[in-house]
Amino acid sequence: MTKRFQKTGAFLRAPSLRACLLALACAVIAFPARAADPLSIDIVFLTRMEEPRLPLSFIEPVVEDPGVWGARLAIKDNQTTGKFIGHAYNLIEITVPADGDAGAVFAEQRATGRDYFISDLPRADLLALAQHPDASGALIFNGRVGDDDLRTGLCFPNVFHTALSRAMRTDALVQFLVWKQWSRIFLFSGTQPNDVAYADAARRSAKKFGAKIVAEDTYAYSPIARRTDSGHIQVQRQLPIATQEGGEHDVLMVADENEVFGEYLPYNTYLPRPVVGTQGLSASSWHRVQEQWGSTQFQRRFTEIAGRWMEERDYGAWLGVRSIGEAITRVGNARTADVRAYLRSEDFKLGGFKGSGLSFRPWNQQMRQPVLVINKRVLVSASPQPGFLHQRTTLDSLGYDKPETQCALE
Repeated sequence: MTKRFQKTGAFLRAPSLRACLLALACAVIAFPARAADPLSIDIVFLTRMEEPRLPLSFIEPVVEDPGVWGARLAIKDNQTTGKFIGHAYNLIEITVPADGDAGAVFAEQRATGRDYFISDLPRADLLALAQHPDASGALIFNGRVGDDDLRTGLCFPNVFHTALSRAMRTDALVQFLVWKQWSRIFLFSGTQPNDVAYADAARRSAKKFGAKIVAEDTYAYSPIARRTDSGHIQVQRQLPIATQEGGEHDVLMVADENEVFGEYLPYNTYLPRPVVGTQGLSASSWHRVQEQWGSTQFQRRFTEIAGRWMEERDYGAWLGVRSIGEAITRVGNARTADVRAYLRSEDFKLGGFKGSGLSFRPWNQQMRQPVLVINKRVLVSASPQPGFLHQRTTLDSLGYDKPETQCALE
């Protein structure tokens, strides 16, 4: 027995083994120190109770819980990385009642010390959060509202936009039309405020890229019983008459964000012309037809947990949660001042499964991203289109560039 100990003792005196054991001891000592003080990050997902938008046809499913499933998938992605570096991510899901006060809910969460918020809220609620007295020190990620004025004049230093702006959508489409040399546009708009805003964005895009709006008209749609025997007959008679004043044009661009009449335009126009805009060939941040750049596996992971395809609001929420996780991983802490600075820097790049790294424009904190040009079953293209150059990045050819905005967030 004594000999055994002597042999072992001699063996331990070997220089290489002593070095290995010393390194192991240091690692064992260091690990509890890191694990004893983990970094826990709460991310609050805020949405409002709303009646779901019914699809035009019974064959299309009603999208349930839009937005939150994207946040849930992103939290899983953050946790995968976080567990290796001692970061724990928690998603706090809150639905504001239909008649509830989003600002009051926000204040309650701020009182608990929570700093990070994903806003899947309509415009009025987003403004209530951004302008709240307790908003200082918080970061809010808008994954839903696309209003251009929130990127040009009414800007907030604590709000980042992962949702596309209207200008980015219309720029993406008009770039494609110009590339196809379909530059004569008949602009056909609804009369709702959102439709008017989309039409304004389309005019700006046409002027920006050298297309020409050769005619304009509006359409005040009268609801009909489209599921009765006579419904399609009325549409078939109404729309050719409504679109016959467009003159010679290459495409009809429709502005119908509320999905009231636009879906009926293809094959019902006076002239045989492609339909683009809010219906027909449209621009989107995400769509189920997207399969390139590693998207198939991403789509499958989402479908496995949500039981449906990913929608734009899901993608906007996913981008917000992932941006928080990526920034905190890089800066090594959850202080919002440090995270905000990194998000606005040239070092920040987020993989969004669209062929290039995504980043934020420092002048208005809009996320730069390629825009998918799609129909309901096929990815037709992705903008920016070839030949549309920019001194900084071609992604900045979509939406409002720095000289076009009054925001002074830099």
